[in-house]
Amino acid sequence: MKKYLPRSLAGLFLAAALVGGVITNALSQPDTKAISLFNGRDLTGWGYKTNNFDGKMSSIDGRYSAKDGILTVNPGKGLAQLWTTREFPKDFVLTLEFRADVNADSGIFLRKPQLQCRDYLVAGPYKALKKYKPQDWNEIVVTVKNGVAHCTCNGEVLEAALALPATGPIGLEADRGQMEYRNLLLRPTP
Repeated sequence: MKKYLPRSLAGLFLAAALVGGVITNALSQPDTKAISLFNGRDLTGWGYKTNNFDGKMSSIDGRYSAKDGILTVNPGKGLAQLWTTREFPKDFVLTLEFRADVNADSGIFLRKPQLQCRDYLVAGPYKALKKYKPQDWNEIVVTVKNGVAHCTCNGEVLEAALALPATGPIGLEADRGQMEYRNLLLRPTP
């Protein structure tokens, strides 16, 4: 003797399957509001304050270069600051990955103020981090809301409330050693 589900229960299962498919499809769609700050091929969208490097694989002094999805801060003498050619006045979440050579020193500029980005356990200032992976890829997440940035590295707080100006670009600093960055994404928040 075959047992059949009542129509109402069968309809409920069908509705659940359809809703589940819609949710899965929505979750698998790319985030169309995310802004990729680095195309992985060249320095388009970046430059020094007086010029830009659209279509170029490296900066004029060679301190910054792009290859195989990685934006590299190359060793050299003195400081050099690379900036996005656009400004970001609204709230956002910036995510990026970085890898630092031993004792490398760089920084991430958030509209102007600098968040230190380094080989933290050697170069500081965040020497007590437990989740930092020396000479491996680490994730920085910066959440900007109402002019204040909350910054983490692999989920550990770097800066809980870094005050920012109302608008400005994102920047990277070349100071000491080699730094590599990838997956630089900025997502506007409502």
